[in-house]
Amino acid sequence: MKRREFLTRSGAAVAGGVALGALGGVTAACGSSEKAEKEIGSVDVLVVGGGPAGVCAAIAAARNGASAMILEQGGCLGGMATRGLVAPFMTCYDTTGEVMVIRGLFSEIVDRMVALGGAIHPSEVRATTPFSAWITAGHDHLTPFDPETMKFVLDSMCVEAGVRILFHATLVDPIVSGRTIKGIRVLTRSGIERISAKVVIDATGDGDVAAKAGVPCDFGNPEIGKVQPATLFFHINNVDTPRLVKDVEAHLHEFRKVNGVSYRALHWRVEEAEAAGEWDISRKSVNIYRGVREDEWAVNCTRIKDVDATDSESLTKAEIEGRRQVMELMNFFHKYVPGCENATIKSSASTVGIRESRHVRGEYLLTADDLIGAVVPEDSILVASNSVDVHGRNGANTTEYRTVEGGPWYGLPLRSLIPLDIENLIVAGRAISASSDAAGAVRVMPPCMAMGHAAGITAAISALKGIAPRKVEAGDVRAQLLKEGAFLG
Repeated sequence: MKRREFLTRSGAAVAGGVALGALGGVTAACGSSEKAEKEIGSVDVLVVGGGPAGVCAAIAAARNGASAMILEQGGCLGGMATRGLVAPFMTCYDTTGEVMVIRGLFSEIVDRMVALGGAIHPSEVRATTPFSAWITAGHDHLTPFDPETMKFVLDSMCVEAGVRILFHATLVDPIVSGRTIKGIRVLTRSGIERISAKVVIDATGDGDVAAKAGVPCDFGNPEIGKVQPATLFFHINNVDTPRLVKDVEAHLHEFRKVNGVSYRALHWRVEEAEAAGEWDISRKSVNIYRGVREDEWAVNCTRIKDVDATDSESLTKAEIEGRRQVMELMNFFHKYVPGCENATIKSSASTVGIRESRHVRGEYLLTADDLIGAVVPEDSILVASNSVDVHGRNGANTTEYRTVEGGPWYGLPLRSLIPLDIENLIVAGRAISASSDAAGAVRVMPPCMAMGHAAGITAAISALKGIAPRKVEAGDVRAQLLKEGAFLG
């Protein structure tokens, strides 16, 4: 094949609006002096962070007529769902288990994965089963999914919508004029580059854009000076699932909670390992969720204290400790758990799962009382019933779990996505304006996807009308959400 013909055919490698550099540029770059900072794009909506909230925001913005770009520091979309291996999706239903309340883009993503054999629809998954780690409260209608399938689905949806994707791009700082964000400076493989935008969506999970722009933030729970512990998820396979299930279900009557400590799946095996000096993890049981394939399980058990997700050294130590705990758990599975003698690590997360870091202060502070009392503000852009889930506050082994009591669901107001003291910025995901306890409920992935959906619509309206996001009418956002299949009560 001639070189010209080869290069012509290689045009298929251009995807997501980002073209590969010329082959000759590779040699020219070696040993060259530092390049001048350059602008690589100007868009209506720029999303920083490609996790569950960010990818939904980018798709929604593009589908609503805005030019949209998404920046992700890793090499795939999905964030905690893919790189973090956090699974399954927590409930997307109301407290009665009868109504699926988180729909819209979340539903579309799930439906596409189901069609590819990479997920089980939440309508088919009930509480107190292997898919829910045999947990009852707040664990009805979960969604097991395959992270590799999700990577493909998210790529496809972004490309179809016309979203420009840029992987291996790390936020340096926002470009701010007065109190208005004008774009982002980003570190790519080519150096530090600039992207201009009419509206920026902070979907970093840690409120990085907002914090660097000078927006007031709280870190963790300021009342006690702590953040919730982190977890490094991992998935195992080659499990004799019928034997594992038989062992757990023979002990279901022993499930209990004592002084905030949960004794659930495999706590009787943990006791054996502790007695033998082969367990030092701050858990008394193992949250283990059956996956899409019968022999695969997601393990949520490692517990890493005092992790500052805004500090690279802290994250590094956490990931090293997480992998140490993963190997301890594999020893535990092999030696103590029926059906897991030949289990193998299918994959461990490439990034530690963070429950809490910054909480950006916005126009409305969502509180746990709002959630427990089932308050639905007029400007709600989603409704959910996810429980307030706070880890480690009253001791390393403890978990506080409070379910919604005042009704079938609560609402999350658009105002919680609009940060104080800055214009043209929207926050979506676990860094929204919420108290530490309230964030313990809405940080899970289905609500984050719904936030992203709403944030993308808001950003598109803002950019195309030339008004600040805080001036966008919540009624207009809600109307468009309903057109796009969302449920608002």
